[in-house]
Amino acid sequence: MMPVFLRSFALLAAVMLGTGLSEAATERDLEAPGPLGPLSGTYLDAGKTAPVLLLVPGSGPTDRNGDSASGLKPGTLKLLAEGLAGRGISTVRVDKRGMFGSARAVANGNHVTIQDYVTDVQNWISVIRKETGTRCVWLGGHSEGALVVLAASQHSQGVCGLILLSGQGRPMGELIRAQLHANPRARTVLPQIDSTIDALEAGHRVDPLTLHPGLQALFNADVQGYLIDVMRYDPAALLKAYHGSVLLVQGGKDHQISPTEDLPLLQAADPRATTVYLPSASHFLTDMPGVDSKTMTGAGLPSFGPLDPDLVPHVAEFVLGH
Repeated sequence: MMPVFLRSFALLAAVMLGTGLSEAATERDLEAPGPLGPLSGTYLDAGKTAPVLLLVPGSGPTDRNGDSASGLKPGTLKLLAEGLAGRGISTVRVDKRGMFGSARAVANGNHVTIQDYVTDVQNWISVIRKETGTRCVWLGGHSEGALVVLAASQHSQGVCGLILLSGQGRPMGELIRAQLHANPRARTVLPQIDSTIDALEAGHRVDPLTLHPGLQALFNADVQGYLIDVMRYDPAALLKAYHGSVLLVQGGKDHQISPTEDLPLLQAADPRATTVYLPSASHFLTDMPGVDSKTMTGAGLPSFGPLDPDLVPHVAEFVLGH
């Protein structure tokens, strides 16, 4: 283990040299093998000896930058990668199989399992180690991506450690139930919500046509296989089984992952984990000072500010300190 004074000196040097490293960083496309076609990603190279962080995006049609096809454009992962490059940390941010640049990897991006994503993470680790010569790769996941890297950590060969960004502490069924129960517009259909989630947790499909129209898209037939699979995973149990370095990052203005329910479960699962709590940060880790609800654009979509200013320094300090 690096002595404390040397580790502190290394961190100070990285901060002081941050601007120069940013100017020297180069970006290019990178591919990893997928089932039917290649997986696509972006390698932001901060230098030959730089540590490398693999960034896994969140749920649904979310691309390598952290932007969604639904119109949400926070750019979380791209901004994080660029900030880390300025502090001497390389990143590879990736598109999930069946989506965006990885569309040819599988026929249907909805017909996947967590284990499929784990396989992809393992393939990315192999490619990154071969490409860079690094001994191990840091795994970072945002939101549902945090669950993916937790599952991947159970096969920890080549993994330096984990960075869980806005990661859930509860199983997915419990999380979806809590999110829907908190929505005032869902009050009239709560019994149907609960019975549907109960069925999926038990491994049973439901007929979407029997559901309220407002629930049919959420529980459509094409995604029920994935929901059944993902609801089997307990993130706290996965974290407890992992024995490497862990950074937990949680925003205080997160409306999807609870700072008072999810974060304590993860902290209890790994008391040694380092926690970074950003009081003004949203779920996407953009800063929302003094804002208790989403700021909307004219198009009815949330408006996103810059990344919380403490995010990049804390992530960089954690990686360089280990």
